[in-house]
Amino acid sequence: MQFSSCLGLERITILLGVASALLFLPASAGAQQPSPVTAQVEIARTPAAKTEKASSTPKNYSDVVVWLKPLDPAVLSAAAAQTSKKRPQLVQRNKSFEPHVLVVRVGSVVDFPNRDPFFHNVFSLFDGKRFDLGLYEAGATNSAHFDRVGISFLFCNIHPEMSAVIVALDTPYFAVSDRAGRVSIPDVPDGRYEMHVWYERSQTEDLKSFTRAVTISSESRSLGAIPIRENSNFSPVHKNKYGQDYVPPPNTTYSHP
Repeated sequence: MQFSSCLGLERITILLGVASALLFLPASAGAQQPSPVTAQVEIARTPAAKTEKASSTPKNYSDVVVWLKPLDPAVLSAAAAQTSKKRPQLVQRNKSFEPHVLVVRVGSVVDFPNRDPFFHNVFSLFDGKRFDLGLYEAGATNSAHFDRVGISFLFCNIHPEMSAVIVALDTPYFAVSDRAGRVSIPDVPDGRYEMHVWYERSQTEDLKSFTRAVTISSESRSLGAIPIRENSNFSPVHKNKYGQDYVPPPNTTYSHP
């Protein structure tokens, strides 16, 4: 009889402990994460681009940036308090920048590691962030602080084929489209936002037409289709950091006697 009573008390103690743990469990632990805010990008290519093996070349709708700026004070305050856990990188590899388009929160420090077996020089002479990291060797890493909102176009002063873009934003709610044009912005709370779109090969005036107020809720988490028109005059050709044409590499071929 005494043994049965002790066993009953033990069960009651365990149940009380479980109830107490559930009582003090954080509300967020049981809350379900909101589904991502999605969009579908489509890029209208220029007539010249359409004729270049249009039937055999897979469509590439990547590198379109979509972001949401909170309009509700509570969401704005929560967004400002968020911090990035991972330090962003723009890697130099195979005479290219990886990724081509990098989006960061304003205030971020971006690392530029050189993974090629030769020298590189990263520079930017545009409005977003002006800097020159100088010449540095294979295996070295230099960094830059992106302390203001803006678009920074980056190049290498040695290799004219290298280019990249860093987009510094004052919101954590952003995403970059994949090759299929899919956009997925995670962890967006319900509320009112201002939607923005940016694409390197489009004109600024065309992109401004996508700026609008949107309401995100459990019933409405899609931004719909984003049909972007490519600028027919876009060219990746650029000057070096001195505003001059790049010097062609020396001719290392020799004629045989």
